Amino acid sequence: MTSHASHLTAAAGSDAEGLRHVAIIMDGNGRWAERRGLPRSMGHRAGVEAVRRTVTASLDAGLGYLTLFSFSSENWSRPPAEVEFLFGLLRMFIRRDLANLHRDGVQVLVIGKRDGLPSDIAALIREAETLTAENRRLRLIVAFNYGARDEMVRTVRRLADKVRMGSLDPSAIDEPMLSANLDTAGTPDPDLIVRTGGELRLSNFLLWQAAYAELVFLPVFWPDFDDTHLNAAIEEFASRVRRYGGHAARSPA
Repeated sequence: MTSHASHLTAAAGSDAEGLRHVAIIMDGNGRWAERRGLPRSMGHRAGVEAVRRTVTASLDAGLGYLTLFSFSSENWSRPPAEVEFLFGLLRMFIRRDLANLHRDGVQVLVIGKRDGLPSDIAALIREAETLTAENRRLRLIVAFNYGARDEMVRTVRRLADKVRMGSLDPSAIDEPMLSANLDTAGTPDPDLIVRTGGELRLSNFLLWQAAYAELVFLPVFWPDFDDTHLNAAIEEFASRVRRYGGHAARSPA
């Protein structure tokens, strides 16, 4: 068992061998606030604190990769004031937390469509990725202005352009090539996808990469998510038998 798996076992109290990459759909900020009679913005602000806790918990658990679905390409349909507030939170998070993430050995990667983003947001993203490019303790992948269908359309267009230019034979296009041209190129597919908020769907998140991921849906709203919920999801992962369409890869703990 690798050292990462050993840390996971200690954190979750179970056999989580094979768990390198956890992806989380952070859902429930608005409902968390509404149930407390607060504006939705307060839910988003509390959600940032949950991000900080989860990054720390992931470091403690020895995860190699943590992907967070922070802003969907469909979220542009929300009221403009809410969208601008979410952008403000991203600005604040990068400015306030980037130095600590770098100190802790966290590499920051952002996936999603960057066309149309405010120029200062794009600059902050580049700054975060450049500063942390050599860090390897934890890869923090932030899905921002991201939608899985949009990702696949952009990927297919890039490959079609290569075919049109004569630099790519269509018969050479296979699953590894498609994976290598997605936003997540170079990142292993998630082993475990967690969704908070009680909804039971993927909502256009990592649809290609989720082919063999284990799915865990939690009723807790994202602002209340902490290390106990992450470890509970890891324990649930450890109880699953992953067959990848064939025989069992391992037995449950």
